[in-house]
Amino acid sequence: MKRSTLLLLLALVIVAGLAKVYWPTDASTQAGYAGLGEQASGFAQAGPGQTLHFPEDHGPHPDYRIEWWYLTANLESADGRPFGVQWTLFRQALAPKAGNREASGASPWQDRQLWMAHAAVSTPQGHRFAEKFARGMALPAGQGQAGVTAAPFAAWIDDWTLIAEEAESGLDRLTVHAQADDFAYRLALTAQGPLVRHGEGGFSQKSADGQGSMYYSQPFYRVEGTLRLDGEPLSVTGRAWLDREWSSQLLGRAQHGWDWFSLHLGNGAKLMAFRLRGGGEDDTEDYLSGSWITPQGEVSALAKGGLRLTPVETRDVAGRELPTTWRVEVPDRRLDVTVSAIHPDQWMGTSFPYWEGMVTVRGSHTGKGYLEMTGY
Repeated sequence: MKRSTLLLLLALVIVAGLAKVYWPTDASTQAGYAGLGEQASGFAQAGPGQTLHFPEDHGPHPDYRIEWWYLTANLESADGRPFGVQWTLFRQALAPKAGNREASGASPWQDRQLWMAHAAVSTPQGHRFAEKFARGMALPAGQGQAGVTAAPFAAWIDDWTLIAEEAESGLDRLTVHAQADDFAYRLALTAQGPLVRHGEGGFSQKSADGQGSMYYSQPFYRVEGTLRLDGEPLSVTGRAWLDREWSSQLLGRAQHGWDWFSLHLGNGAKLMAFRLRGGGEDDTEDYLSGSWITPQGEVSALAKGGLRLTPVETRDVAGRELPTTWRVEVPDRRLDVTVSAIHPDQWMGTSFPYWEGMVTVRGSHTGKGYLEMTGY
C-alpha cells in the first residue's frame, strides 16, 4: 500500500472517531456545545480544592476526557500593520484510562488518545487557517504523530511545535512553529510575568450546576519572530497569551456556546472574561466569569455582577449572525470599553467551526486581544 494511501486511511479513521466523540450528527441530541456537556463517567472530574503542580501540569492529563494548549498572539509588523496568530493542540480521550491502552511501545491503533490542532494567521484583509489530526504515539517532538511532555516542555503534532528553548525553562521561553500552504510562522515567546490561576485556585466553574475545568494561563509573553504569507517573510513583534485547560465535563447540558475574551490593556493589566450562553441560576440566565490580572500578575476573580458582556453590533459571517462588537464592563476596575474585531471574518472553518480573531479595545482603557465565539 502506498504511504499516501495509508495516511489518507488513517486520517479518515481519526476524523470519523473525532466526529463520533465531539460532534454527533444529530445536533438536537448533543449535550452542550460539541458534546462538551455530556456526562463522562469513569473519567476524573475537575473541581474545587484541587491543587495545580508545575511543571507536571504543563503536560497531559489522560485521566480527563478533554484538554488543550491554546496560544494566541497579537503582533505588529515594522510598519505598524496588525497580525494575529493562533496555535492550538487539543487532546481527546475516547475511553477512561482503564480502557485506554497507553503501555510503552503500544501500537498507535490501540492508543485511545486523539489529537487535533489548529493554526491560523489573521491579517487586516482576512483570515487563513489549517487543521491537523493524529493518534497518540510516543515519538520525539517534530518526528511525527502528536503528544506533549511536561519537562522539558514540548507539544507537537507532526511538524507543528510549541517547545521550551531550554529544559529548565518550563513555559517561560518557548518557540512556536506552524506551516500551511499559504502561511507559516516561527515565533519566540518570553514570559515577563507569572503563571495565572483562574477561578478558585485553578478550578474555573462554567455553570451554576458546578461543571468546569482546571484552568491556568501565561498571559505575559513578549513575542518576536517571522510570519510568512504567500512565501513572503515578515518580521513581527507583540504579545501572546497561552491558556491551559483540562476537564471531563466542561459544560452543563443546556449550554450551547460561549464568548471568550483575553485582553491586553494599555496600562499593563489583563482581562480574561467569558459568557457561557445558558447555565445560569435559571434557564434564562447566562453564566459569566472572569479574572482581572494586575501588571504584576495578581489575580482577582470577578464575582457575579462584577462583569458585564453586552453584544453591540452583529455581522454576517459564514452565514451566521455573529456579535463582532461588544461592550465589556468591570465596574470595580472602572473599565468600560468597546471591543471590536479588526476584521469581521476571522472564521475557523474547521471540523467544529468557530470564530477566533484579534480585537481592539477602546474606551476607558485601550488595548488589544483575542475573542473566541462558538455555537452560533
